Amino acid sequence: MKEAARIRVAIADDHPLYRDGLRTMLQSLEELELVGEAVDGPAAVELVERLRPDVLLLDLEMPGGGGIGALRAIRQMEAATVVLVLTMHEDDASIISAVRAGARGYLPKSADRNELSRAIATCAAGGVVFGARLSDRLAGLLERPPDLATRAFPSLTSRERDVLDRLARGEDNETIARVLGLSSKTVRNQVSVILSKLGVTDRAAAIVVARDAGLGRDSDIQR
Repeated sequence: MKEAARIRVAIADDHPLYRDGLRTMLQSLEELELVGEAVDGPAAVELVERLRPDVLLLDLEMPGGGGIGALRAIRQMEAATVVLVLTMHEDDASIISAVRAGARGYLPKSADRNELSRAIATCAAGGVVFGARLSDRLAGLLERPPDLATRAFPSLTSRERDVLDRLARGEDNETIARVLGLSSKTVRNQVSVILSKLGVTDRAAAIVVARDAGLGRDSDIQR
């Protein structure tokens, strides 16, 4: 009897420790073949174009435009590769952005070996997987139109969009921290992350981008 073909899998994640653990897990599964790794969005797109794996395990938070940008580029490529998102983010905006960008699966990074193996096999066979905790929410998320900030900045988390909205109003870090119930240090860290995701070098440029997208008004972010 002819042996079943192994599922060719690639990893795209910028965290070395998690990537090492994921590599070890995949290599322990006889039905899978690990064919490549990438550490940022552009490298993930290049990897898919070059190797055409059956399944790409993709982190959403990576340098170079992040996972959402890579997802869109891979979909435009019309490759046979299907993308299974593995992420720490389970907020509604991240889920809906990934699904609309073309993800065929969405699992938390806490998924165990058996759950991940089943998810890879399901995606490779043409199915979709969104994890037990996410499946019940998915239908409602797809039916609900995204708000302005979600449409304009899908790579930002809900909290980061809140912070960006306050930035667009011209508020300083201390004011933002007080209004959102955060520490000043947390706000500073989130502003740095926002600048990186938007590809700008300072908060003035971020304010311009946010205001151009229509942020900075009370009705912009639905809470």
